[in-house]
Amino acid sequence: MSRVGLRIDVDTFTGTREGVPALLDLLDAAAVKATFFFSVGPDNMGRHLWRLARPAFLHKMLRSKAASLYGWDVLLAGTAWPGKSIGNKLAPIMRRAQEAGHEIGLHAWDHYAWQAHAGRWPDHVLVDQVRQGKECLEDIIGQSVTCSAAPGWRADTPILSAKQALDFRYNSDCRGCGIFLPLLSDECPGTPQIPVSLPTFDEMTRPGLSLNSFNELILDQLTASRDSVYTVHAEVEGRSMASGFEQLLKRAAWRGIDFKPLGTLLPQDIQRLPIAPVVRGAVAGREGWVGVRHT
Repeated sequence: MSRVGLRIDVDTFTGTREGVPALLDLLDAAAVKATFFFSVGPDNMGRHLWRLARPAFLHKMLRSKAASLYGWDVLLAGTAWPGKSIGNKLAPIMRRAQEAGHEIGLHAWDHYAWQAHAGRWPDHVLVDQVRQGKECLEDIIGQSVTCSAAPGWRADTPILSAKQALDFRYNSDCRGCGIFLPLLSDECPGTPQIPVSLPTFDEMTRPGLSLNSFNELILDQLTASRDSVYTVHAEVEGRSMASGFEQLLKRAAWRGIDFKPLGTLLPQDIQRLPIAPVVRGAVAGREGWVGVRHT
């Protein structure tokens, strides 16, 4: 049986309110547990629209048919009106995910701000952003939050070094293959990283690619790999692509693919993990830089 980490990113108010309950029902029907990474502060995701001035971002929005994929409520959040506070208004949904037995981690305080500014923030701002989100999520679920995932995989060595102050058990901040210890600014190994190894739906979207074809591509990669990590988004697989994700779960079970929360992939002896730096790189189909495991 192939063991796969299943990561669910929850970026927005709408994704939390509508996508998470739908995903919980699908996962329960499939007897699958996953890791939910929640954004808990203001939903300002609509402010990303200024990036339409960048040709690469405009191309991605057109290629992925973002309006139909995400919905205008997601794409315009926090533009013409103040961003809604996700944690304050939707805490019961986050607790429902916890009570269902899923692993709960922090995605962001302000998802938009992290993607737009994390690469330029000084250390104290980085730490404040993560600490604010961590404390909010801990108040919601009533226990420690032991893992986190940087929005948009915007993480490099200075960012990972700043996050060390928050004492997470592991992070999932970058792209790449295989669990490892990141090399920090002081040349010491940091908190284990569980990188995402497979593409997301919006990264692969292209004319003529059907949901069935996408599922086959992903399932083939999952079957061929060991300890892969796959990411879905509450705003997509919990809404417009819910039926496609339901089919992926069913077909994965037929192939002997065992989806697990990311934390269960960690070995007992983390000191024996390989050490590698995280650098700024690129991922096909994703606009802007992302943190990647350097090999």
